[in-house]
Amino acid sequence: MSGLSAAFPYWRLSSFYFLYFACLGVMVPYWSLYLESAGLSATAIGVVLAVTAGTRIVAPNLWGWVADRSGRRLWIIRFGALMAALCFALLPAGEGLGWVAVCIALHTFFWNAILAQYEVITLAAMGSEVHRYGQVRLWGSISFVVLVVLGGMVFERAGIACFPLVMMVPLVLLVAGSLAVRDAAPAARQQRSGGIRSALSSRVLWSFLAASFLLQFSHAPYYGFFSLLLYREGYGSTTIGFLWALGVVAEVLLFAMAHRLLQRFSLREVLVASMLLAALRWLMIGFGAGSVLVLVLAQCLHAATFGSFHAAGIEFVRRHFGYADQGQGQALYSAISFGAGGALGALGSGWLWDRSQHLVFLLAALAAVAGAVVLRMGLHGPDAGSVPARSGAAA
Repeated sequence: MSGLSAAFPYWRLSSFYFLYFACLGVMVPYWSLYLESAGLSATAIGVVLAVTAGTRIVAPNLWGWVADRSGRRLWIIRFGALMAALCFALLPAGEGLGWVAVCIALHTFFWNAILAQYEVITLAAMGSEVHRYGQVRLWGSISFVVLVVLGGMVFERAGIACFPLVMMVPLVLLVAGSLAVRDAAPAARQQRSGGIRSALSSRVLWSFLAASFLLQFSHAPYYGFFSLLLYREGYGSTTIGFLWALGVVAEVLLFAMAHRLLQRFSLREVLVASMLLAALRWLMIGFGAGSVLVLVLAQCLHAATFGSFHAAGIEFVRRHFGYADQGQGQALYSAISFGAGGALGALGSGWLWDRSQHLVFLLAALAAVAGAVVLRMGLHGPDAGSVPARSGAAA
């Protein structure tokens, strides 16, 4: 790829992201539609989504601790991929809320062994070109788009009941792809920080984590009920798939230019702007879902609500944790944001959904605004990323 050194393992790093997010391209947009077709109520769907997010509170931290202590990140990635596939394969064997919750809890427990550890390997392997993380990560977004569109076409013709079978295809490919993953060179793994306790004592870090929690809390109605909202508005599966894909296309474009964005603006500026644009997006979806134009514009904002925030967030965590603690650092970020924030947001969204869809997205917008306030008040000084990131910047 243009601008990258010959020694940079671009395609090897990108390929695993492609396979990992292909799974999510099937899961995220269509999971709630499958659950509704299986007879679950909005409240029950909220419970399932909360269980899924709740495992992210415990699992990433456990796997991160094991990885940092044992150094066996590759083994954890491969084992997690295999067990995640096997646990999901159990889903059609039973029915009812209890069975679905148990299967998805087991699946997600092992699923959360994968990404945080691969992020550590990726950042270490990139070395001085770590600012180009977005160019590697964008291939995950591309595969998400492809599978969202293909999934919409398949489910439009074959029905949503075939969801478990369709989902197994990318899961099996991920297991195979995990065998091609390679660890970073020993020299890249020798970076160390002042230790996990030193990192966790930072007020700046906890301000960032609090804002990350609020952002993912605000995303819960979108991830859990956006497809249902569109379905009730009269949109078909193919249209729903294309709208999901549009958001991720915007994310791809953002990741492609993320290295320039992070060199021009401070992490604090990028994070705050992402939160404010998230608030705008939730208001547009919650109160303008009847307009295709409004939905298109709202989906384009996914570039900010996920793309720019995640790119800046990964860099923020990298600065605060050395390689020896990166597993726990990335796991902590995942657990508090996608885990705790996603779980509580899913529970609240599921409980409120049939009462007032407008209120659900209004509360999401308020949570995003609160996150922007936390960042403005809590992130100060060079340690907070007030100086724009540079190639190979150290914590």
